[in-house]
Amino acid sequence: MTATLTLLLLWATGLRSQAFTAYSSLSPRCLAMNNGIPGSTRLYATDAATAIEEEEEISSILRPSYPIEPIPLRIGHGFDIHRMVPFEEAGQPVVIGGVVIDHEDQKWLDVEGKYTGTPNTIHKTQLGVLAHSDGDVIYHSLVDAIFGALTLPDIGQVFQDTDPRWKGCDSSKFMEHAYKVMTYYGYRIGNVDVTLILERPKVAGFKPRMKENIVRLLGTTEGRVNIKARTHEKVDSVGELRSLSCHVVVTLEKVVDVGKE
Repeated sequence: MTATLTLLLLWATGLRSQAFTAYSSLSPRCLAMNNGIPGSTRLYATDAATAIEEEEEISSILRPSYPIEPIPLRIGHGFDIHRMVPFEEAGQPVVIGGVVIDHEDQKWLDVEGKYTGTPNTIHKTQLGVLAHSDGDVIYHSLVDAIFGALTLPDIGQVFQDTDPRWKGCDSSKFMEHAYKVMTYYGYRIGNVDVTLILERPKVAGFKPRMKENIVRLLGTTEGRVNIKARTHEKVDSVGELRSLSCHVVVTLEKVVDVGKE
């Protein structure tokens, strides 16, 4: 029995806490991850030929032909949006900021009538995020913001959603990669400001753990990371619980080598 099937069966029988434990134990939830940075260590190993090919592929993307100028302060913005659907369709829970969001059944708008038999009617259900990876909108927005601040390509170019290596991938691996890229170019986090937008489920109780995860993955401090969450006032797909989105703004500070001053 596959891990995904086990997860779905646990959820279907009402054993949500066991399902969350099963999901969290799927580590690593992606195949080959390669840093693409000179002198760095690959997070996962594949065969030698594949390793070389992946190294060349991602290194070329993250090494532009122009210099990344050593300016003191850089600013980046990231945005992400993913569909939310009934859990049995998504095959994975709602994961935000590295935290699995446990929740009661929600009133999801069944636009097509797939579950209720009547279009545009409410279907009470557990929700999941439909995505190629785990669909973590905070982590994806953060990675994009860091890449953007450094004038590098976006996350979709680096980790393409058509690449089977990233199927079901734990997005903390993307964060680890972004951190290594940031430090390779000589920068550290100035501050992080997150705006999470979703109607339901409520996430206030999960925000401290999200913040802890960001602080740990980006090697920074609590005083440099802020997470805000708001609804979409029941407007559009976000307000109908059919999607969730996130905006992130980051500043990067150039690390000064005191010995060279």
